[in-house]
Amino acid sequence: MSFLETPIEYLKGVGPMRAQALQRELNIYTYGDLLEHYPYRHVDRSKVSTISEITAEDNYVVLRGVISDMHTVNNGRTDRLSARLSDSTGTIELIWFQGIKWVKESLRPDVEYLVMGRPSEYNGRLNLAHPDLERIADQEAPTMKYIPIYSTTEKLKTKGLSSKGIAKLTESLLRQSVGLIPETLPADVVLKFRLPTRANALEVIHFPNNLHDLAVAMQRMKFEELFFLQLDYQYAKHQRTKLTTGNIFSVVGNYFHRFYNERLGFELTGAQKRVVKEIRADMRSGHQMNRLLQGDVGSGKTLVALLCMLIAADNGCQSCLMAPTEILASQHYDTISRWVEGLGLRVELLSGSLKASQKRKIKERLKNNEIDIIIGTHALIENDVIFSHLGFVVIDEQHRFGVEQRSKLWSKSVIPPHILVMTATPIPRTLAMTLYGDLDCSIIDELPPGRKPITTIHGTDADRLSVFGFMRKQIAQGRQIYVVYPLIEESEKLDLKDLMDGYESISRAFPMPEYQLSIVHGQMPAEAKEYEMARFKRGETNIMVSTTVIEVGVDVPNATVMVIENAERFGLSQLHQLRGRVGRGGEQSYCILMTKDNLSHSGKERIRTMVESCDGFRIAEADLKLRGPGDIQGLQQSGILQLKLADIVNDEPIVRAARESVQQILEEDHNFEKIEHVCLKQYLKQNKRGIAWGKIS
Repeated sequence: MSFLETPIEYLKGVGPMRAQALQRELNIYTYGDLLEHYPYRHVDRSKVSTISEITAEDNYVVLRGVISDMHTVNNGRTDRLSARLSDSTGTIELIWFQGIKWVKESLRPDVEYLVMGRPSEYNGRLNLAHPDLERIADQEAPTMKYIPIYSTTEKLKTKGLSSKGIAKLTESLLRQSVGLIPETLPADVVLKFRLPTRANALEVIHFPNNLHDLAVAMQRMKFEELFFLQLDYQYAKHQRTKLTTGNIFSVVGNYFHRFYNERLGFELTGAQKRVVKEIRADMRSGHQMNRLLQGDVGSGKTLVALLCMLIAADNGCQSCLMAPTEILASQHYDTISRWVEGLGLRVELLSGSLKASQKRKIKERLKNNEIDIIIGTHALIENDVIFSHLGFVVIDEQHRFGVEQRSKLWSKSVIPPHILVMTATPIPRTLAMTLYGDLDCSIIDELPPGRKPITTIHGTDADRLSVFGFMRKQIAQGRQIYVVYPLIEESEKLDLKDLMDGYESISRAFPMPEYQLSIVHGQMPAEAKEYEMARFKRGETNIMVSTTVIEVGVDVPNATVMVIENAERFGLSQLHQLRGRVGRGGEQSYCILMTKDNLSHSGKERIRTMVESCDGFRIAEADLKLRGPGDIQGLQQSGILQLKLADIVNDEPIVRAARESVQQILEEDHNFEKIEHVCLKQYLKQNKRGIAWGKIS
């Protein structure tokens, strides 16, 4: 066992009780975990403000004063502890909502404290909630200019593990660790990028002497995080492309040529031709393909996927296309069946709503190689769905499936099938994987001739009458309209317009018999949904009032207006998908984003991004900044990437440098035989996982 693997309870000042608390509250189990529990900020203790000069806009302040008037306040539901901090210029309230008993016992009135925290305003008065405090008399190192501030919890504070307590433990551990912290990066990489040693960087990150040294240490540890994340994915890609056997589709035969020459009827765009060539090269390489196909709604992704499925059929392999909803699966089935009619291909649809006898028959035919292309929903990943020779898998709108669900298709063939993931908006997880290079990426960046960019408009309740007037003009021109709501029924928790209330409102503004309305939502029986959608497709209704059930799968070229109510409640990916329901014909189309007047900062950013751009990748990048890229190594789809220091959006130069460094090592020494690369082999050995979720698109 190495020094850094030593259980935390053996550190002087910890012991079993504190160790248990550190494990439970902060996931700190070892010496190494404690050293990687980095300060989230450093406070310059030399920059002490006076109470009179601080404002609610200040991010973080250091005050010096005496605490008095400590008392507990009860508002009928919860207690809070209130105290006064005074200096020569005024007073400010200090507030605690948790750990009140511990704070009361540890604070000493009429004693001078250094108080650190973020000011906020309530009822016109400033306060500091849960500030960090340090008794002036207790300062053991008054020469230390920068105080590390660590995240902690109220439970840890009751055990003496406030930020200051954690700093003491960390300082003690660093004193013991001299000469015992090994270098993790190869020597040639450290030399090339002029990085400090790991031991030096860790010490400086916790207790810097100046901001320059801190920045250099942070760069070193960010590089290390990104380097090893890159190594995980680049090595996985290297293993897949160099070592993993894939079906070799060497033939472009009768099915492909007959469809292309007899059934297509129009010229592919240049982008479609380029993408088909990229996928074709993967399919005949002998290595398993793992490729993302990105293109806005209506750019022709499904056609590209079909051309590739025809190549699979020409090589005697089955293909499957998995879609997230029955509506979208049915749409794909109708489209593909129509396209391949007369070619002799056997196409089937497998979905949850089929009768048991129908499912049984389809599964039997699939197992007996009597189906060439199967299209379906989650039903395709059930254990009793067995393929005769699955060679090509298409996953549509991949953000609608969990990673584990998608992985089940991976295992339905002895030789891993080629995987093509299609999406109109790369979600943060996918974008992050693309940055790291494990997922090969193809982009259809052209729309078919005649398609016009969708005009996106932001409106509020004050604009509603003019929006209704615009809708009437569009209907008078023979166009159709979607109106989408986020909820079906009223919610006491969310201030949203619900679908039923909206339907009644629109019914009054667009009365029968002059206007015809459809209504669709997720709680309707499948038959009722299909009936209403069919009416809208046939042009029998002017307006479809719906929830997000129509996010994917409805293709009505005559629909030119998409009105999205409470648009601030939707994510960027969803807004982009909904907007893609219009603009599918040759007429100018519009997306109207209706919101409340007072939007949050993130709400304003989402709406602004939608109004300014129709580009799927730009929207995904904005989504990445707003939501974070998700845990790309695990099952989480969105949220903050599990990096302690690095930020793949703001640290792009470091991402690039780490990626290039890893690529160079793999090109020159992919077996890690050089002495300086043995540490990388050891790292990969220690970090093997059960299922490599990160490899599964």
